[in-house]
Amino acid sequence: MTVTAQQQKNSPTPDGGTRPRVRLALITGLSGAGRTLSLKALEDVGYEAIDNLPLTLIGRLLYPLTQQDDGGARAIAIAVDFRQRNFSAKAFDQATALLAARDDVDMTVIFLDCDNDVLARRFTETRRRHPLGEDRPVMDGITRERQLLAPIKDRADLLIDTSNLTVGELRALVGGHFRLSDAPNLAVSVLSFSYRQGLPREADLVFDVRFLANPHYVDELRPLTGQDPGVGAYVAADPACEPFLASLSQMLETLLPLYQREGKSYLTVAIGCTGGRHRSVFSAEELTRRLTAAGHEVQVRHRDADKQ
Repeated sequence: MTVTAQQQKNSPTPDGGTRPRVRLALITGLSGAGRTLSLKALEDVGYEAIDNLPLTLIGRLLYPLTQQDDGGARAIAIAVDFRQRNFSAKAFDQATALLAARDDVDMTVIFLDCDNDVLARRFTETRRRHPLGEDRPVMDGITRERQLLAPIKDRADLLIDTSNLTVGELRALVGGHFRLSDAPNLAVSVLSFSYRQGLPREADLVFDVRFLANPHYVDELRPLTGQDPGVGAYVAADPACEPFLASLSQMLETLLPLYQREGKSYLTVAIGCTGGRHRSVFSAEELTRRLTAAGHEVQVRHRDADKQ
């Protein structure tokens, strides 16, 4: 998904010279899923951002940027969607196939997904009409768009589900994944979650802590979360807890430099338990503390801690 600094800088020319490479982030997905916010997040980390550029013009836009190194933009983020005339999965595939075949463009296709009910609520709260809804209910437009975009979703390089993300979390996730290659360190996101709510789609590594002692069965601890000292002490008292956290931290200490060497700029480590409130939250907090103390840039997020 990401490229190394040397790969991003140039590519060979027929005469043995080099020419600049352009890093292209192509954003699409369901209306209301966060394309505009994602585009802004990429702009904040150094991309030139363009909204709703016709697919047929992308190649023309990139061509002059790859011919000579004039100090101009070398990272471009473009959002495309059904606001364009004649937009379709077939047209998208044709345009991206041409871009993927070029040796002067490093392209990543980002697809933003979201649960239907969340999308419907967002449209209702903002009083916006769905672009494919016309005079029909919002859910009809969402369903139709999901069907039309299914082929693009299946072939996307990165799928981001924004159903449970706040604005700040989406910005951090997108910005972290696509930081430019001169960023000093690999950014790590540690995420706790509930297996009942499903696996987080953005996770690179997933760990299951349902083997640890469960505070849910202690009446005074049940209403609390893993951020509470009492819950933390209960989980930490399990003889399996410390060996697990120590081995997980040690493994990540080994892996993180290797991921960074291969050009990865962002890594999501997900830790799950049954309800996503106690064991996973404590483990995520503790792993974040240990990795931060070791000098890594780490964010922690608890996806399901407030859900019953």
